[in-house]
Amino acid sequence: MIFFFEIIADQTAGDPMDETIRWTNLTHQQISDKLKEKGIDASRKIVKKLFKKHGYVKRAAQKVISIGASKDRNEQFEIITKWKNEYQNCGNPVISMDTKKKELLGNLYRDGQIYTTEIQRVYDHDFPHLADGIVIPHGLYDLTRNTAFVNIGTSKDTGEFACDSIRQWWYNEGRYNYPDASSILLLCDGGGSNSSRHYLFKEDLQKLVSELGIEIRVAHYPPYTSKWNPIEHKLFCHMTRALTGVIFTSHELVKELVETTTTKQGLKVTANIINTVYQTGRKVAANFKKTMKIIFDDELGKWNYRAVPLTT
Repeated sequence: MIFFFEIIADQTAGDPMDETIRWTNLTHQQISDKLKEKGIDASRKIVKKLFKKHGYVKRAAQKVISIGASKDRNEQFEIITKWKNEYQNCGNPVISMDTKKKELLGNLYRDGQIYTTEIQRVYDHDFPHLADGIVIPHGLYDLTRNTAFVNIGTSKDTGEFACDSIRQWWYNEGRYNYPDASSILLLCDGGGSNSSRHYLFKEDLQKLVSELGIEIRVAHYPPYTSKWNPIEHKLFCHMTRALTGVIFTSHELVKELVETTTTKQGLKVTANIINTVYQTGRKVAANFKKTMKIIFDDELGKWNYRAVPLTT
């Protein structure tokens, strides 16, 4: 239908690098009305069919274009694959770790829809001072067992919190699932509470491994590659579905919802609440770098290292 293309022509944009990619901001109703002005009676249903016929599909923009790149990106990916295969072949745990987007607790709007018998009424603004608290979901995903342990923080996302989260996983699941483990491989991003650049996380990690009595090998994903961390597509996207549209009235409710997360592949999720209040602005102990047993690899040691228990 030539009139269809004439109508959308002035309201169509495209990709300068790909002639097959184009989009329009006109709605079905607007196009229907313009067709009627030209003497063509086309309902919104017909317009929808025209869109489909000519390859127009309603889509949301996808955040898939990296804003930067690291010169050692591919090499680090190869290192991560090597360690992942080695640990799984030896029966040692491979854990992908990250903090999901923080949420506010209270009578505040959340994206999504759920079936209800009554309208859910929330505040018309989402100001933080209206919240009753904060929800910080910190996840640990077991690549071998397809299970996850999510700790829901109520304070701050710090290195201490990340290590407490690992501690909870190990005492509640890890040591039982891997009784003969000699080391844990931890895959994580390079920023945030487990920053690869700062020694504060390494200091907290050193204390943790000395308590647990087991080595932890850390492999950080390079800058701009956090989407490749397995937990993002193996756990967090499914958690989002389980939490969508529900007003967070308590941390206990969030815990219950997180534990309903599942997939056709059999994902099982356990959740726990950590009520510890964490201090921000902490400094690394003056003598830590001299006494630490953080052993950096020869190959890209800035992202690959082992925290070894201190012997008493």
